[in-house]
Amino acid sequence: MASGPSLRRIDGRRLRSARTKQAILDAYLALLREGTQIPTAAQIAERAGCSVRSVFERFSDLHALRVAATDYAFLQGTAKATEQDFTGDRQTRLKKHVGGRAWICERWLPLWRSLNVNQGESSDLRSRIFLIRQAILKRIELMYRPELSTLPETERRQTLVAIESLIDFECWARMREDSGLPVEEAVEVWLTAIDRLLPPTPVS
Repeated sequence: MASGPSLRRIDGRRLRSARTKQAILDAYLALLREGTQIPTAAQIAERAGCSVRSVFERFSDLHALRVAATDYAFLQGTAKATEQDFTGDRQTRLKKHVGGRAWICERWLPLWRSLNVNQGESSDLRSRIFLIRQAILKRIELMYRPELSTLPETERRQTLVAIESLIDFECWARMREDSGLPVEEAVEVWLTAIDRLLPPTPVS
């Protein structure tokens, strides 16, 4: 069993390898944000400050890197969402939910587009897209439970679907890119629309 200096060398190698892996993930995501829809291994390696060989030592292929980047983004988005609680009056909850969703869409829209472009060739990506959508629906249910609880089952389901469609990544892209809305105005559009979709808040 390794001990002393040998153990420290092993731990040091592992730490450097983990840092390189994170740098590769960050490089891939940065390239996507800059408009490189399918970054090459050479582009990723150059941005990460490592060799192409290092990329493939940590990821079996670019598909594995794409899946790992998706998992990383999902964990970050989940952490952001769990910062919110589900208490407060209607306007407080609306602002919490929409603010968090806008942050996620602004940050991860390029990755989401890449996932959808490539999902046809990957059951891994399709399953992750499904899980992401389910997480979004669950968040809506929790955030607006007082209002949704007043609706019959069919109407409740339809309202959930309507809100989920409204806060889709591509809806955010249309507001920001096609309509040229600043973040604050796009957030206000969502706040107003969701407020109109929800039934009156029951009196406690």
